[in-house]
Amino acid sequence: MNDFTKNIAQALFNQDKINDLLRPEIERAVNDLLEAELTAFLGYDPYARNGWNSGNSRNGAYYRKIEIQVPRDRNDKFHQHTLPDYKQHSDVLEDMVIKLYSKGVTIREIADLIEKMYGSHYSAGQVSNISKQMVSKIEAYHKRSLSNKFFCVYLDATYLPLRRQTFEREAVYIAIGIKPNGRKEVIDYCIAPNENIEVWTEMLQNMKSRGLKQVELFLSDGVVGMKQALVEAYPKAHFQRCLVHVMRNICAKVRVDDRETIMNEFKQIHQQPNKEAAIKVLHAFYDKWNRAYNHVIRNLKEIEPDLLVFYSYPKQIRASIYSTNMIESFNNVIKRKAKPKAEFPTEQSLNTFIGIQAMSYNERYFNRIHKGFGQVQDTLESYFD
Repeated sequence: MNDFTKNIAQALFNQDKINDLLRPEIERAVNDLLEAELTAFLGYDPYARNGWNSGNSRNGAYYRKIEIQVPRDRNDKFHQHTLPDYKQHSDVLEDMVIKLYSKGVTIREIADLIEKMYGSHYSAGQVSNISKQMVSKIEAYHKRSLSNKFFCVYLDATYLPLRRQTFEREAVYIAIGIKPNGRKEVIDYCIAPNENIEVWTEMLQNMKSRGLKQVELFLSDGVVGMKQALVEAYPKAHFQRCLVHVMRNICAKVRVDDRETIMNEFKQIHQQPNKEAAIKVLHAFYDKWNRAYNHVIRNLKEIEPDLLVFYSYPKQIRASIYSTNMIESFNNVIKRKAKPKAEFPTEQSLNTFIGIQAMSYNERYFNRIHKGFGQVQDTLESYFD
Protein backbone atom coordinates (compact mmCIF):
# COMPACT_ATOMS: atom_id res chain seq x y z
CA MET A 1 0.00 0.00 0.00
CA ASN A 2 1.56 3.32 -1.05
CA ASP A 3 1.35 6.51 0.98
CA PHE A 4 -1.49 7.99 -1.09
CA THR A 5 -3.63 4.84 -0.74
CA LYS A 6 -2.94 4.76 3.00
CA ASN A 7 -3.90 8.41 3.37
CA ILE A 8 -7.12 7.85 1.39
CA ALA A 9 -8.10 4.94 3.65
CA GLN A 10 -7.56 7.03 6.76
CA ALA A 11 -9.37 10.04 5.31
CA LEU A 12 -12.52 8.17 4.27
CA PHE A 13 -13.84 8.47 7.80
CA ASN A 14 -13.20 12.21 8.09
CA GLN A 15 -14.75 14.66 5.59
CA ASP A 16 -12.33 17.47 6.38
CA LYS A 17 -9.32 15.20 5.94
CA ILE A 18 -10.48 13.81 2.60
CA ASN A 19 -11.07 17.35 1.30
CA ASP A 20 -7.59 18.39 2.41
CA LEU A 21 -6.11 15.27 0.82
CA LEU A 22 -7.88 15.41 -2.56
CA ARG A 23 -7.56 19.15 -3.12
CA PRO A 24 -3.77 19.19 -3.77
CA GLU A 25 -4.02 16.03 -5.88
CA ILE A 26 -6.71 17.60 -8.08
CA GLU A 27 -4.72 20.82 -8.35
CA ARG A 28 -1.60 18.89 -9.36
CA ALA A 29 -3.48 16.85 -12.01
CA VAL A 30 -5.13 19.91 -13.58
CA ASN A 31 -1.88 21.86 -13.57
CA ASP A 32 -0.14 18.95 -15.35
CA LEU A 33 -2.87 18.92 -18.01
CA LEU A 34 -2.53 22.66 -18.58
CA GLU A 35 1.23 22.42 -18.91
CA ALA A 36 0.80 19.61 -21.43
CA GLU A 37 -1.62 21.79 -23.41
CA LEU A 38 0.84 24.68 -23.56
CA THR A 39 3.69 22.30 -24.58
CA ALA A 40 1.60 21.02 -27.48
CA PHE A 41 0.71 24.58 -28.47
CA LEU A 42 4.32 25.86 -28.40
CA GLY A 43 5.80 22.72 -29.94
CA TYR A 44 8.67 22.23 -27.49
CA ASP A 45 9.17 20.86 -23.96
CA PRO A 46 9.91 23.06 -20.97
CA TYR A 47 13.58 24.10 -20.80
CA ALA A 48 14.30 22.80 -24.36
CA ARG A 49 17.25 24.68 -25.85
CA ASN A 50 15.61 25.20 -29.22
CA GLY A 51 12.46 26.62 -27.68
CA TRP A 52 13.44 30.25 -28.12
CA ASN A 53 13.73 29.79 -31.87
CA SER A 54 9.98 29.22 -32.23
CA GLY A 55 9.11 32.94 -31.91
CA ASN A 56 7.03 32.32 -28.78
CA SER A 57 7.77 31.05 -25.28
CA ARG A 58 6.40 30.37 -21.83
CA ASN A 59 5.53 33.49 -19.83
CA GLY A 60 4.70 32.55 -16.25
CA ALA A 61 1.13 31.75 -15.20
CA TYR A 62 -2.04 33.23 -13.76
CA TYR A 63 -4.11 31.58 -11.06
CA ARG A 64 -7.63 30.22 -10.99
CA LYS A 65 -9.62 28.91 -8.06
CA ILE A 66 -8.50 26.06 -6.27
CA GLU A 67 -4.94 27.27 -6.80
CA ILE A 68 -4.97 26.40 -10.51
CA GLN A 69 -2.16 28.11 -12.41
CA VAL A 70 -2.87 28.57 -16.08
CA PRO A 71 0.41 28.87 -18.04
CA ARG A 72 0.81 31.76 -20.50
CA ASP A 73 2.82 32.35 -23.66
CA ARG A 74 4.67 35.59 -24.36
CA ASN A 75 2.59 36.43 -27.46
CA ASP A 76 -0.66 35.85 -25.57
CA LYS A 77 -2.04 33.56 -28.28
CA PHE A 78 -2.40 30.38 -26.21
CA HIS A 79 -5.98 29.50 -25.25
CA GLN A 80 -6.37 26.50 -22.95
CA HIS A 81 -9.33 24.08 -23.27
CA THR A 82 -8.95 22.09 -20.07
CA LEU A 83 -11.00 24.55 -18.01
CA PRO A 84 -14.10 26.58 -18.95
CA ASP A 85 -13.41 30.20 -19.78
CA TYR A 86 -13.15 32.59 -16.87
CA LYS A 87 -15.98 35.10 -16.83
CA GLN A 88 -16.18 38.37 -14.98
CA HIS A 89 -18.88 38.20 -12.34
CA SER A 90 -19.09 41.93 -11.56
CA ASP A 91 -22.65 42.31 -12.85
CA VAL A 92 -23.71 39.04 -11.22
CA LEU A 93 -22.13 40.06 -7.93
CA GLU A 94 -23.75 43.48 -7.96
CA ASP A 95 -27.15 41.88 -8.55
CA MET A 96 -26.38 39.46 -5.72
CA VAL A 97 -25.45 42.33 -3.39
CA ILE A 98 -28.74 44.11 -4.06
CA LYS A 99 -30.76 40.91 -3.59
CA LEU A 100 -29.03 40.09 -0.31
CA TYR A 101 -29.52 43.67 0.89
CA SER A 102 -33.23 43.43 0.09
CA LYS A 103 -33.43 40.25 2.20
CA GLY A 104 -32.19 42.13 5.25
CA VAL A 105 -28.61 40.83 5.23
CA THR A 106 -26.28 43.46 6.68
CA ILE A 107 -23.59 45.13 4.54
CA ARG A 108 -20.72 43.50 6.43
CA GLU A 109 -22.36 40.07 6.20
CA ILE A 110 -22.84 40.55 2.45
CA ALA A 111 -19.13 41.35 2.03
CA ASP A 112 -18.21 38.13 3.88
CA LEU A 113 -20.71 36.03 1.92
CA ILE A 114 -19.55 37.31 -1.47
CA GLU A 115 -15.95 36.45 -0.61
CA LYS A 116 -16.85 32.95 0.57
CA MET A 117 -19.16 32.19 -2.35
CA TYR A 118 -17.25 33.76 -5.23
CA GLY A 119 -13.74 34.34 -3.95
CA SER A 120 -14.08 38.06 -4.70
CA HIS A 121 -13.23 40.45 -1.92
CA TYR A 122 -15.79 43.22 -1.47
CA SER A 123 -15.26 45.63 1.38
CA ALA A 124 -18.24 46.85 3.38
CA GLY A 125 -17.75 50.23 1.71
CA GLN A 126 -17.95 48.70 -1.78
CA VAL A 127 -21.11 46.81 -0.87
CA SER A 128 -22.61 50.02 0.49
CA ASN A 129 -21.76 51.85 -2.74
CA ILE A 130 -23.39 49.13 -4.83
CA SER A 131 -26.59 49.36 -2.77
CA LYS A 132 -26.53 53.13 -3.29
CA GLN A 133 -26.81 52.55 -7.04
CA MET A 134 -30.47 51.88 -6.32
CA VAL A 135 -31.02 55.48 -5.18
CA SER A 136 -31.66 56.83 -8.68
CA LYS A 137 -34.03 53.94 -9.44
CA ILE A 138 -35.97 54.60 -6.26
CA GLU A 139 -36.20 58.31 -7.04
CA ALA A 140 -37.64 57.38 -10.44
CA TYR A 141 -40.08 55.00 -8.70
CA HIS A 142 -41.39 57.85 -6.51
CA LYS A 143 -41.86 60.09 -9.57
CA ARG A 144 -43.32 57.57 -12.03
CA SER A 145 -46.74 58.11 -13.59
CA LEU A 146 -49.51 56.08 -11.96
CA SER A 147 -52.46 54.23 -13.46
CA ASN A 148 -55.48 56.50 -13.68
CA LYS A 149 -57.72 54.18 -11.69
CA PHE A 150 -57.53 51.58 -8.93
CA PHE A 151 -60.53 49.67 -7.70
CA CYS A 152 -59.29 49.65 -4.10
CA VAL A 153 -56.35 51.17 -2.25
CA TYR A 154 -55.08 49.96 1.13
CA LEU A 155 -53.43 52.50 3.42
CA ASP A 156 -51.37 51.50 6.45
CA ALA A 157 -48.26 52.53 8.35
CA THR A 158 -45.62 50.32 9.92
CA TYR A 159 -42.69 51.26 12.15
CA LEU A 160 -39.00 50.52 11.57
CA PRO A 161 -35.90 51.49 13.57
CA LEU A 162 -34.03 54.54 12.29
CA ARG A 163 -31.16 56.43 13.88
CA ARG A 164 -31.17 60.21 13.62
CA GLN A 165 -29.80 62.05 16.66
CA THR A 166 -31.18 59.17 18.72
CA PHE A 167 -32.54 55.72 17.97
CA GLU A 168 -36.27 55.87 17.15
CA ARG A 169 -38.89 53.78 15.41
CA GLU A 170 -40.26 55.83 12.52
CA ALA A 171 -43.42 55.43 10.49
CA VAL A 172 -43.33 54.08 6.95
CA TYR A 173 -46.57 55.08 5.19
CA ILE A 174 -47.55 52.56 2.51
CA ALA A 175 -50.26 52.51 -0.17
CA ILE A 176 -51.00 49.29 -2.08
CA GLY A 177 -53.70 49.17 -4.74
CA ILE A 178 -55.61 46.60 -6.77
CA LYS A 179 -56.66 47.64 -10.26
CA PRO A 180 -60.03 46.65 -11.76
CA ASN A 181 -58.22 43.87 -13.65
CA GLY A 182 -57.06 42.41 -10.31
CA ARG A 183 -53.36 43.29 -10.54
CA LYS A 184 -51.66 44.53 -7.34
CA GLU A 185 -49.11 47.29 -6.99
CA VAL A 186 -47.28 49.15 -4.23
CA ILE A 187 -48.36 52.62 -5.35
CA ASP A 188 -46.01 54.56 -3.11
CA TYR A 189 -44.56 54.94 0.37
CA CYS A 190 -42.94 57.65 2.49
CA ILE A 191 -41.11 57.96 5.82
CA ALA A 192 -41.96 60.29 8.71
CA PRO A 193 -41.22 60.37 12.46
CA ASN A 194 -44.78 59.31 13.33
CA GLU A 195 -48.17 58.67 11.79
CA ASN A 196 -50.39 61.72 11.36
CA ILE A 197 -53.09 62.83 8.96
CA GLU A 198 -51.02 65.66 7.48
CA VAL A 199 -48.55 63.18 5.96
CA TRP A 200 -51.37 60.99 4.66
CA THR A 201 -53.02 64.05 3.08
CA GLU A 202 -49.79 65.02 1.34
CA MET A 203 -49.27 61.46 0.11
CA LEU A 204 -52.81 61.25 -1.30
CA GLN A 205 -52.43 64.56 -3.12
CA ASN A 206 -49.09 63.41 -4.55
CA MET A 207 -50.69 60.20 -5.87
CA LYS A 208 -53.42 62.24 -7.51
CA SER A 209 -50.94 64.66 -9.12
CA ARG A 210 -49.09 61.68 -10.67
CA GLY A 211 -52.16 60.41 -12.49
CA LEU A 212 -54.27 58.39 -10.05
CA LYS A 213 -57.61 60.11 -10.66
CA GLN A 214 -60.17 57.49 -9.63
CA VAL A 215 -60.41 55.13 -6.66
CA GLU A 216 -63.59 53.24 -5.88
CA LEU A 217 -62.74 52.07 -2.35
CA PHE A 218 -60.16 52.98 0.29
CA LEU A 219 -59.35 50.71 3.23
CA SER A 220 -57.61 51.90 6.37
CA ASP A 221 -57.56 51.70 10.15
CA GLY A 222 -59.01 54.37 12.41
CA VAL A 223 -56.45 57.17 12.01
CA VAL A 224 -58.15 60.38 13.12
CA GLY A 225 -59.04 62.55 10.12
CA MET A 226 -58.44 59.86 7.48
CA LYS A 227 -61.99 59.86 6.12
CA GLN A 228 -61.98 63.63 5.68
CA ALA A 229 -58.59 63.53 3.93
CA LEU A 230 -59.96 60.91 1.53
CA VAL A 231 -63.06 63.01 0.80
CA GLU A 232 -60.87 66.00 -0.05
CA ALA A 233 -58.59 64.05 -2.39
CA TYR A 234 -61.12 61.60 -3.87
CA PRO A 235 -64.66 62.84 -3.16
CA LYS A 236 -66.33 59.99 -5.10
CA ALA A 237 -64.45 57.19 -3.35
CA HIS A 238 -65.97 55.03 -0.61
CA PHE A 239 -64.28 54.16 2.68
CA GLN A 240 -64.13 50.80 4.47
CA ARG A 241 -62.70 50.74 7.98
CA CYS A 242 -60.55 47.69 8.64
CA LEU A 243 -62.67 45.27 10.69
CA VAL A 244 -59.59 43.51 12.05
CA HIS A 245 -58.33 46.78 13.55
CA VAL A 246 -61.80 47.46 14.97
CA MET A 247 -61.85 44.03 16.59
CA ARG A 248 -58.39 44.58 18.10
CA ASN A 249 -59.51 47.91 19.54
CA ILE A 250 -62.58 46.28 21.09
CA CYS A 251 -60.51 43.49 22.66
CA ALA A 252 -58.16 46.05 24.19
CA LYS A 253 -61.10 47.68 26.01
CA VAL A 254 -62.92 44.64 27.42
CA ARG A 255 -62.16 42.17 30.20
CA VAL A 256 -59.80 39.33 29.40
CA ASP A 257 -62.48 36.74 30.22
CA ASP A 258 -64.82 38.21 27.58
CA ARG A 259 -62.30 38.66 24.76
CA GLU A 260 -62.61 35.28 23.07
CA THR A 261 -66.42 35.35 23.06
CA ILE A 262 -66.55 38.93 21.78
CA MET A 263 -63.96 38.23 19.09
CA ASN A 264 -65.85 35.15 17.81
CA GLU A 265 -69.16 37.03 17.75
CA PHE A 266 -67.69 40.08 16.01
CA LYS A 267 -66.17 37.87 13.31
CA GLN A 268 -69.71 36.82 12.34
CA ILE A 269 -70.30 40.33 10.98
CA HIS A 270 -68.13 39.80 7.89
CA GLN A 271 -69.27 36.22 7.30
CA GLN A 272 -72.87 36.94 6.32
CA PRO A 273 -74.38 36.40 2.83
CA ASN A 274 -75.45 40.02 2.45
CA LYS A 275 -75.48 43.43 4.09
CA GLU A 276 -78.96 43.07 5.60
CA ALA A 277 -77.95 39.91 7.48
CA ALA A 278 -74.73 41.57 8.63
CA ILE A 279 -76.68 44.55 10.04
CA LYS A 280 -78.84 42.15 12.09
CA VAL A 281 -75.74 40.45 13.50
CA LEU A 282 -74.14 43.82 14.31
CA HIS A 283 -77.23 45.13 16.10
CA ALA A 284 -77.54 41.89 18.04
CA PHE A 285 -73.94 42.44 19.11
CA TYR A 286 -74.88 45.93 20.31
CA ASP A 287 -77.81 44.60 22.35
CA LYS A 288 -75.81 41.86 24.03
CA TRP A 289 -72.77 43.90 25.08
CA ASN A 290 -74.15 47.42 25.52
CA ARG A 291 -74.77 47.09 29.23
CA ALA A 292 -71.31 45.72 30.04
CA TYR A 293 -69.37 47.92 27.60
CA ASN A 294 -71.47 50.96 26.82
CA HIS A 295 -68.47 53.07 25.70
CA VAL A 296 -67.33 50.37 23.25
CA ILE A 297 -70.78 50.02 21.68
CA ARG A 298 -71.19 53.80 21.49
CA ASN A 299 -67.94 54.06 19.52
CA LEU A 300 -69.04 51.25 17.21
CA LYS A 301 -72.31 52.99 16.43
CA GLU A 302 -70.44 56.16 15.50
CA ILE A 303 -68.39 54.35 12.84
CA GLU A 304 -71.11 51.91 11.70
CA PRO A 305 -71.46 53.55 8.23
CA ASP A 306 -67.85 52.55 7.51
CA LEU A 307 -68.05 48.97 8.79
CA LEU A 308 -70.17 47.23 6.17
CA VAL A 309 -69.28 49.05 2.94
CA PHE A 310 -67.59 45.94 1.52
CA TYR A 311 -71.00 44.23 1.22
CA SER A 312 -71.81 46.63 -1.64
CA TYR A 313 -69.35 44.76 -3.87
CA PRO A 314 -69.29 41.28 -5.45
CA LYS A 315 -69.02 38.44 -2.95
CA GLN A 316 -66.01 37.01 -4.83
CA ILE A 317 -63.80 39.85 -3.54
CA ARG A 318 -65.34 40.60 -0.13
CA ALA A 319 -62.77 38.49 1.72
CA SER A 320 -60.08 40.86 0.38
CA ILE A 321 -61.82 44.16 1.13
CA TYR A 322 -63.14 44.05 4.69
CA SER A 323 -59.67 44.50 6.22
CA THR A 324 -56.16 45.72 5.48
CA ASN A 325 -54.72 42.21 5.90
CA MET A 326 -53.18 42.29 2.44
CA ILE A 327 -51.05 45.35 3.14
CA GLU A 328 -50.22 44.07 6.62
CA SER A 329 -48.75 40.92 5.10
CA PHE A 330 -46.46 43.16 3.03
CA ASN A 331 -45.54 45.08 6.20
CA ASN A 332 -44.71 41.84 7.99
CA VAL A 333 -42.32 40.83 5.20
CA ILE A 334 -40.56 44.18 5.51
CA LYS A 335 -40.24 43.84 9.28
CA ARG A 336 -38.89 40.30 9.01
CA LYS A 337 -36.27 41.28 6.45
CA ALA A 338 -35.32 44.40 8.40
CA LYS A 339 -34.87 42.52 11.67
CA PRO A 340 -31.20 41.51 11.10
CA LYS A 341 -30.25 45.15 10.55
CA ALA A 342 -31.18 46.21 14.12
CA GLU A 343 -31.45 49.81 12.91
CA PHE A 344 -30.99 51.87 9.75
CA PRO A 345 -28.18 54.43 10.07
CA THR A 346 -29.80 57.03 7.77
CA GLU A 347 -33.17 57.82 6.27
CA GLN A 348 -31.66 57.18 2.83
CA SER A 349 -30.66 53.64 3.80
CA LEU A 350 -34.21 52.97 5.05
CA ASN A 351 -35.67 54.51 1.91
CA THR A 352 -33.43 52.30 -0.25
CA PHE A 353 -34.41 49.18 1.68
CA ILE A 354 -38.17 49.89 1.41
CA GLY A 355 -37.81 50.89 -2.24
CA ILE A 356 -36.18 47.57 -3.13
CA GLN A 357 -39.04 45.73 -1.39
CA ALA A 358 -41.69 47.79 -3.19
CA MET A 359 -40.16 47.36 -6.65
CA SER A 360 -39.59 43.63 -6.07
CA TYR A 361 -43.24 43.27 -5.00
CA ASN A 362 -44.46 45.07 -8.12
CA GLU A 363 -42.27 42.95 -10.36
CA ARG A 364 -43.42 39.72 -8.70
CA TYR A 365 -47.14 40.52 -8.96
CA PHE A 366 -47.10 42.38 -12.29
CA ASN A 367 -49.03 39.64 -14.13
CA ARG A 368 -50.83 38.02 -11.21
CA ILE A 369 -54.52 38.58 -10.56
CA HIS A 370 -55.56 38.83 -6.92
CA LYS A 371 -57.88 36.12 -5.63
CA GLY A 372 -61.50 36.59 -6.73
CA PHE A 373 -60.86 39.65 -8.89
CA GLY A 374 -60.43 37.68 -12.10
CA GLN A 375 -64.05 36.49 -11.88
CA VAL A 376 -65.54 39.99 -11.70
CA GLN A 377 -63.29 42.17 -13.87
CA ASP A 378 -66.11 43.46 -16.05
CA THR A 379 -68.24 44.26 -12.99
CA LEU A 380 -65.41 46.20 -11.35
CA GLU A 381 -64.77 48.19 -14.52
CA SER A 382 -68.43 49.26 -14.53
CA TYR A 383 -67.91 51.21 -11.28
CA PHE A 384 -65.83 53.69 -13.27
CA ASP A 385 -68.28 54.21 -16.15
